Amino acid sequence: MRVRAVMIRILLQLKHDKRTIGLMVFAPILVLTLMSFIFGGEAYHSKIGVVNAPLQFVNSLENGDAEVTRYTEAAAARALYEGEIDAVVDFKNGVPNVELEGSDPAKSRAVLSLVKTSSMKAVLQVQVEESYLFGYEDMSSFDNFGPILIGFFVFFFVFLVSGIAFLGERNSGTLERLMATPIRRWEIVAGYLLGFGVFTILQSALIAWFSIEVLHIMMVGSFALVLLITILTAMTALTIGIFISAFANNEMQMIQFVPIIIVPQVFFSGLFDLSTMAAWLQAIGRFTPLWYVADALRNIMIRGKGWEAIYFDVLVLGSICLFFTAANILILKKYRKI
Repeated sequence: MRVRAVMIRILLQLKHDKRTIGLMVFAPILVLTLMSFIFGGEAYHSKIGVVNAPLQFVNSLENGDAEVTRYTEAAAARALYEGEIDAVVDFKNGVPNVELEGSDPAKSRAVLSLVKTSSMKAVLQVQVEESYLFGYEDMSSFDNFGPILIGFFVFFFVFLVSGIAFLGERNSGTLERLMATPIRRWEIVAGYLLGFGVFTILQSALIAWFSIEVLHIMMVGSFALVLLITILTAMTALTIGIFISAFANNEMQMIQFVPIIIVPQVFFSGLFDLSTMAAWLQAIGRFTPLWYVADALRNIMIRGKGWEAIYFDVLVLGSICLFFTAANILILKKYRKI
């Protein structure tokens, strides 16, 4: 009964706080939408100028979706300097010499890879057949890291709002008044978790549905499993946020925890390729909740895998949630010993 009373109070408080609802629901949707516009567009087509290039080589470049333009040597040099093309391929004595514009490493790597592939095709005059185990040919960058962003935004906004909200309970004296009643510490924590939990479940479901159905992020697995992971993500962020709020005295101090708690997790979540890093640095990611969130969501949404591929991620996230729930109960001792 007392747990339900705390839960209902939290829900009513959230109901009348339109800015918090906006921050937790509409802010992630807005950011995800903007990122889908930026990264979900058509693939970039390399702009390559050619000088004295054989027809087979040019055809191979065009089959690789490059925009190819024939130039004289002087015109090619001028176009490259003006940034009109990414590279010039000049055939001298039958050997392709590549001069890159070079200001964008990603474009340079794409051009070099395409030129090497086209050179092989032109010499061998064969058509390379491609197939994909996961994903598809026109898969966008947003499809690749979209699942990570879903987990990140759910985690970030729940962590921030729950921490600040619990901090407000302390600073306003509400928590002290609760502790003066016969209510037990676990009942307070359970009430807060259930109150925020109901809202975060709705938030997680809405963000996952919007990302998949409206933004059309690649989704080949089970939506129920996606929903399970996003809810676990929200509950993990909720328990961590409440725990961290005990070490802050005001909202600004709570925000200062973001670079310590949230930002490092982004780097180890899979948003960036860590395969070239030292093994011990890669292992750091295993100690961050977002690594397991990202691993589970990518296995479901991109690879189409089921429970057998994510059960360990679920186990770890559930364990983290239980650990910080217990920690929150213990930390309330500083306000009153029961």
